[in-house]
Amino acid sequence: MADHYKISTKSNSLPAHGELSVLFAGEGKPFPNHQIGPSVHNYYLVHTVLSGRGVFEIDGLRYECSRGDTFFIFPDVLFSYTADAQEPWSYRWVAFKGHMAESLLLTMGITPLNPVIHSDNLRPLRELYRRMKDTLETAPYPELADLEASGLLRILLKEYGVCNAGKLAFNSLTIVPDIERQIKQAVRWLSFQYAQQISIEDLSRKLGYHRTHLSKMFKQVTGVSPMQFLLKVRMERARELLLGQHHLSIDQIASSVGYLDALYFSKQFRKTYGLAPSEYRLRHRQSLQAQQQEKGQSHL
Repeated sequence: MADHYKISTKSNSLPAHGELSVLFAGEGKPFPNHQIGPSVHNYYLVHTVLSGRGVFEIDGLRYECSRGDTFFIFPDVLFSYTADAQEPWSYRWVAFKGHMAESLLLTMGITPLNPVIHSDNLRPLRELYRRMKDTLETAPYPELADLEASGLLRILLKEYGVCNAGKLAFNSLTIVPDIERQIKQAVRWLSFQYAQQISIEDLSRKLGYHRTHLSKMFKQVTGVSPMQFLLKVRMERARELLLGQHHLSIDQIASSVGYLDALYFSKQFRKTYGLAPSEYRLRHRQSLQAQQQEKGQSHL
């Protein structure tokens, strides 16, 4: 590309709809002052700076990044990043999505308010980025590449957590209050049990705290209330089911994400995504058909 000294990226041809899936991975060295954004993505995008420097801005906050820094871009959060005029950075990146992505990053203390971590040892990070890209590029079975790439991504996330050990939201050391360990358990429970009928009273009884205290501590640690967190998990899963290959009915999707009332589910979905579930699915299909028609015309 004309705005990079070098750039190489590889996309996942068959990304899965589930807990965690790599969308694409790559590496590059842009020209001085090269800027991306201000923009918004609908997926997570992570860059690890290998050399040089630049500026990363997210949600109104500004960070000067250099070798060893990793910065995180979050879905639906405004960001931009710019290479330095004198020492433009080089970096590797990976994009991913999945209904477990948010809670996994939250576990490691990585949020839009804490979007940059640092590592003095880039070797394991560099190697994992390389292996993910190679997997997407050379896998003999593309349908299995996502499985391997997502496994490597989980290891990479673990490395991020090691780098960010001093800021872990759910540090396992004994000095961490019991309530934070319980919040970690609550996050995991909500992330896996979203299809069940869940109330804050049930969660409070399970953890042994008064609902008011639990809600306060949950929001202090995660930034949202338990029910807001549950709603986000459910809506992301519902979206995946709507766009998946199973062709489930709206009633079936509502039931699959914990709603007995499909009408109430549709109202919640509209509040989240701006469209009723059926309209959202139709728009997506129309968009895919338009893309296929464009591709067909381009080959004529």
